Amino acid sequence: MPTVVVMDVSLSMTRPVSVEGSEEYQRKHLAVHGLTMLFEHMATNYKLEFTALVVFSSLWELMVPFTRDYNTLQVVLVTDGCLGIGRGSLRHSLATHNQRSESNRFPLPFPFPSKLYVMCMANLEELQSTDSLDCLERLIDLNNGEGQIFTIDGPLCLKNVQSMFGKLIDLAYTPFHAVLKCGHLTSDVQVFPRPEPFIIDEEIDPIPKAINTDLEIVGFVDIADISSPPVLSRHLVLPIALNREGDEVGPGITDDTEDENSANQIAGKIPNFCVLLHGSLKVEGMVAVVQLGPEWYGMLYSQADSKKKSNLMMSLFEPGPEPLPWLGKMAQLGPISDAKENPYGEDDNKSPFPLQPKNKRSYAQNVTVWIKPSGLQTDVQKILRNARKLPEKTQTFYKELNRLRKAALAFGFLDLLKGVADMLERECTLLPDTAHPDAAFQLTHAAQQLKVASTGASEYAAYDHNIAPLQTDFSSSSTERM
Repeated sequence: MPTVVVMDVSLSMTRPVSVEGSEEYQRKHLAVHGLTMLFEHMATNYKLEFTALVVFSSLWELMVPFTRDYNTLQVVLVTDGCLGIGRGSLRHSLATHNQRSESNRFPLPFPFPSKLYVMCMANLEELQSTDSLDCLERLIDLNNGEGQIFTIDGPLCLKNVQSMFGKLIDLAYTPFHAVLKCGHLTSDVQVFPRPEPFIIDEEIDPIPKAINTDLEIVGFVDIADISSPPVLSRHLVLPIALNREGDEVGPGITDDTEDENSANQIAGKIPNFCVLLHGSLKVEGMVAVVQLGPEWYGMLYSQADSKKKSNLMMSLFEPGPEPLPWLGKMAQLGPISDAKENPYGEDDNKSPFPLQPKNKRSYAQNVTVWIKPSGLQTDVQKILRNARKLPEKTQTFYKELNRLRKAALAFGFLDLLKGVADMLERECTLLPDTAHPDAAFQLTHAAQQLKVASTGASEYAAYDHNIAPLQTDFSSSSTERM
């Protein structure tokens, strides 16, 4: 994920540090040394990472927007743990955190997934002597616990600063290398950004689940069949070319331009399965199903950035034996050759997907759904049309009336029942002189029943209760109660 480097340029960062030798160092010099090491690592092994630089003291300023050009980031400062004093300081901001208005809310937690790493130019004993460590830990807590505080082990010196930034690199900026396999074909690849461990919430003792470094392709599926599935994350898959001696040629950055061009030319002449797979998926319009671990799958596919450029991407499904219900269980999928007849037809004009469930789903029942106002309007108009054709349409009228009544009670839409009742009373007053006498009785009866149901405090307001036609002297002897 993109990295924002926040530099502390307050006066406390200029405090001198006792280092062996004649040269005098300040805490900002130690920060510069550590962050230089971090950015050199990114430029070599994590070159796709976006980085921005923000400086702050009592005010803040964006010095460098998101960029991949690490040569422009020469001096980067981090905090020494001093919280400042007075209004606007971190100590005051945390103390008044619960008193802030919505327009002046504290920046944490961020409105997007993030991790907060705090690099302190101080050792643990120095931070514990004040409340600095507690305040910094509260920042991590406010960020939903995502992040970590790094301190210098031992005295403040260049070696210990390097060790501290080395821990950050190992934790967050180590490239994820894997081996992509398909039968006897293999390719060394780098997955970017680094896949994060996934925690299954349903487990009693949740354990982070990480993907394997061996990514095995188990089959291929048409893009139309897999459609646009829900995924946990998306990653770029880059081939890592190896020369004949087994050393890595790329990805990487070389200081000498001629050496870099020579390395790229060598890498371009070496056959690579990852490149072959990318081209095949793009031409055939298919995706490759890849196994990430036990009962955990993903898919490899070609995604176009522009008309001329495309990349090999990998999306991770949720762990489980059946991440995509319309494909069924992944372990039960097999090659077309194992089927008695081609499931796609001789002319490739049909598809075996989506699979039809054995049990009828609840959402497949004949239920009332009002997604748009037009759907509700249609149901009301259907009742009014049948009301004007009473008593011939008595059974249909009450069937539609009860369907709308149950839906309104299920949604808590009691005002709808009162509104329809008013409409039925109005229809009763508009009946022509030639209308059957039973029509007026049925409309009045239905309107009264809806009004009783709209109160929600009667036995007639029960969901399972149905409004039955009113038995009158005009009713046909064949009329049955619903």
